[in-house]
Amino acid sequence: MEWLNYHHLLYFWTVSKEGSIAKACEKLRLAQPTISGQLRLLEDTLGEKLFTRAGRGLVMTEVGQVVYRYADEIFSLGRELQDVLKGRPRGRPLRLLVGISDLVPKLIAYRVLRPVLSMPEPVQLVCHEDTPERLLADLAEHQLDVVLSDAPVTSMVRVKAFNHLLGSCGVTLFGASAIAASYRKNYPRCLDGAPFLLPSARSTLRRALEQWFDAQDIRPRVVGEFKDSALLKTFGQAGAGIFPAPAAIEKEVCEHYKVSVVGRPESLVERFYAISVERKLKHPAVVILSEAARDKLFPKSDER
Repeated sequence: MEWLNYHHLLYFWTVSKEGSIAKACEKLRLAQPTISGQLRLLEDTLGEKLFTRAGRGLVMTEVGQVVYRYADEIFSLGRELQDVLKGRPRGRPLRLLVGISDLVPKLIAYRVLRPVLSMPEPVQLVCHEDTPERLLADLAEHQLDVVLSDAPVTSMVRVKAFNHLLGSCGVTLFGASAIAASYRKNYPRCLDGAPFLLPSARSTLRRALEQWFDAQDIRPRVVGEFKDSALLKTFGQAGAGIFPAPAAIEKEVCEHYKVSVVGRPESLVERFYAISVERKLKHPAVVILSEAARDKLFPKSDER
């Protein structure tokens, strides 16, 4: 088995943190030829360039950035081990790297993640919002611990990952007070021709809504389409049209955006997932958020 030389890794990590070989020499109290030589040996071992020249300075390559993230975690754990053995408080919170699909409503993401902040052990929460495709790629490279999504990973995605259903809930239609009052009568027939604010075409909720419209023989007047769920709700608050949101956050939506319920399509269901590279969840914070979601956020979810 070929082992990594951690002295070489330490020199690389120090140069990266200090920003130059000269400053790393001062930090490590070593001569410049020594550190330069060790960096070349590390690059030879990995078979990749870790730095490129930029004027008189050094800039990490893409591979260098990946190596730095791992080195930072390795040496942070080393410091933590020293603190534990010396009987001092660790002081280093548990880190949870979460990818949040841009199709997941921000209020849902907050409700799912909120229990993590109340754990007895301090947790440092790091959130990244992006498309599901990019987040799954980061998950596969172990740059994320978990991805929150409104859709499960399918066999079409070339990522070995596992779906953990957090729960499901119905869908509620909301509107500013004047609009809600106008479209409650003769619901849902009154929605034919009504102004609607809809999520983007690639969201599962959008597809489900369109199927429901067809089944009810309703032709809504689409005023706007939004990728950002918070922006959609802001337009709804201003009275631009009727908009959907998960029933699990119905109370929060009404209170936060000062809107009213128009109706609740009975056949519509939204599901939310925690996606990980593990068949069984192991990260303590992910286990906590998953259990809290099932018990409190989606207590009556339909898990079929």
